[in-house]
Formats: sequence, structure tokens, C-alpha cells
Amino acid sequence: MTSAIARLNDFGQSPWYDNLARPLLTGGGLAELVKDDGIRGVTSNPTILDKAIGAGEGYDKQLAECARAGMSIEDTYWAVVLDDIVAATEVLRPVFDAQQGGDGFVSVEVAPTLAHDTAGTIAAARSLHDRVDRPNVMIKIPATIEGIPAIEETVAAGITVNVTLIFSLARHDAVIDAYLTGLERFAAAGGNLSTVASVASFFVSRVDTETDRRLPEDSPLRGKAAVANARLAYELFRQRFVGPRWEALAAQGARLQRPLWASTSTKNPAYPPTLYVDELIGPDTVNTLAPASIEALQAGEGHQRPDTVTEGLPAAHQVMADLAAAGIDFDDVTDVLEREGVDSFAASFTDAFGTIEKRRAEVTG
Repeated sequence: MTSAIARLNDFGQSPWYDNLARPLLTGGGLAELVKDDGIRGVTSNPTILDKAIGAGEGYDKQLAECARAGMSIEDTYWAVVLDDIVAATEVLRPVFDAQQGGDGFVSVEVAPTLAHDTAGTIAAARSLHDRVDRPNVMIKIPATIEGIPAIEETVAAGITVNVTLIFSLARHDAVIDAYLTGLERFAAAGGNLSTVASVASFFVSRVDTETDRRLPEDSPLRGKAAVANARLAYELFRQRFVGPRWEALAAQGARLQRPLWASTSTKNPAYPPTLYVDELIGPDTVNTLAPASIEALQAGEGHQRPDTVTEGLPAAHQVMADLAAAGIDFDDVTDVLEREGVDSFAASFTDAFGTIEKRRAEVTG
């Protein structure tokens, strides 16, 4: 493959597509991305589904069938979502098999309204895992305080997890510990560690959006926080996955919990469209690419080269020191982003219910 997207694989980074809707499956678009651009995974979210259903893109027949069966709006939502997830896992299954279970995943998130409900999240994760019943499904759990023990319990049950909505290094550290503890418990129960995988989804562009908002317009620190924060997350990842504790797990077949760069399309039009791709390339990472990023890379934009995530580590530490000196409370930045992220995902989930109800009424007359 010669695609700029595919070349990320050569640098040790897996490109995933941050988009999943039925036309992408039925029209062969996802299969083409896998074949031509080396896409190795897919993430989904309620916002994308909400827009696709509202536009009448491929869901009307199933909505009518669910209505005739007397299914609730919530049951209809999950029927639609899980059909898409199952279909996507079939498209990515050859990648999963070729990578011996190390890639080729499709992520589906527990209901975002459960973000502060540990027991509810654990139950939902197990239910989704069982309903999809494919080895390359990945259950998304938010990295809230209440989500941390749910992550540990889910991994301890041998379920593959995509930990989402990570903004701070402290929370990333807690996520890593939950993963390691879950693996240790799964191994103690006789589980095969090679069957469990995980990614830690560290959000990027939103960090610049919130930090820039707090900086003067002429500040040289604008547009610097997100990449610096992610690079420090990668440094933490490398520090935690070494030593006796990790080596004992690795000897039993455990896999690294790869950092996944999420929200990597630029929100500020003044920044290059591939900024958060070009600056965060490194081994054992994932970058989830939104459609805009896919288009930019396919058009030849950006300057991809290996190991950019590590080359700026000294500068990343300096950026954080300079932000503190400028009066930026970065802990508050990440706290705000987590709250807003949870609220935004929950709103999209609720909006999708409303869209399904409206569209279902339209297609059933």
C-alpha cells in the first residue's frame, strides 16, 4: 500500500476509522478503506448514528420491522447499533486474524448515561460483549472515577476494552493500573491473557480548544497543549509497561494497552488538518481518523514520519511548565473536558432516541 494512511502501519501505528454508519457497510466503503488504506479498526458513537438515521441512510427498513415487532425505542436503538457492529466485525475479521488478535477491532460503547454508574457499566459491558459475540468487538467504557473499577472488572472477566474519554495523566495512570489488575485477576482465574486486548483513548484536539480559550490570542502557547499532553501520556505508557509486574503478565501472553489518540481532527481552522496525526506517530499506538482526516491524508496533506510522539518530549514538559507559569490550571482544564465529554456523549445518546422515534413514525406512516 502507498496510501499515507497505510504508511502509519509501517511506523508502528494502527489507523482506525472514527465513523460507522450502514451505508459505509452496505456500499463497501469500509472494506475499501481496509483494503486500500490499511485501516485496522473502527470506532462508533451515537452522534454518527443519529445523523445517519435522521438522513434516512439505510435504516428505514429495520426501523419499520422493529416498530411492527412492538420494540421500544431503546431496544430499537441497540438492535440497529449492534447490527452495524456485527457487520463491521466481519469486515475487520481478516485483519484480526492476520494480526493474531492484536488488531482489527470494532468498538461499541456502553450507554453514556451510565458514566457514573459502576455496577450498571459492568452489566452493560458484559451484555454488549455477549450480544455481539465476536472476538474482535471492543467495549467502550469512559474513564470516569466510577468507570475505573468497571474497567478492572470487565478486563478481569476476559473482555476486551476501549477506555474512552481520558484527558489527564493521572486518570491515564489509573486506567493502566485497572487494566493490569484486571489482567492479574483474569490470569489467577485461569484465563488466557492473549485473548484480552485494550486501548486507552486519550483525547487530543479538545485539549487545545479549552486551553486556547484561556490563553491570550497572541500567546505562543496556543495550539501546543494537546500534543504536549499526549506525548506525556505516551511517556507514561512506556514507563508503566516495563518492570517485573508487566513482565510477569507479558510472559503469560498479555498485550500492551496501546494509547489511542482520539478526537484528532483539528477544531481550529488555523491549525493544519493533519496536526494531530503528524505529531503523534509512534510504535504501539492507534490514531482514530475522522472522515476529514481521512480526506486530508488521501489528498497528500501532512508530513508523516516515524516516532514524532517521542521526539518532542523535552519540549512537551516545557510546554506544561510554561502553561502553569501563564496561570493555566491544567487539572481544571482536564476536569472540565471530562465533564463536557460525558455530557456531550449522553446528549447524543438521548438525541439518537428522539431521531429514531421520529424517523420510525415517518417510515411506518
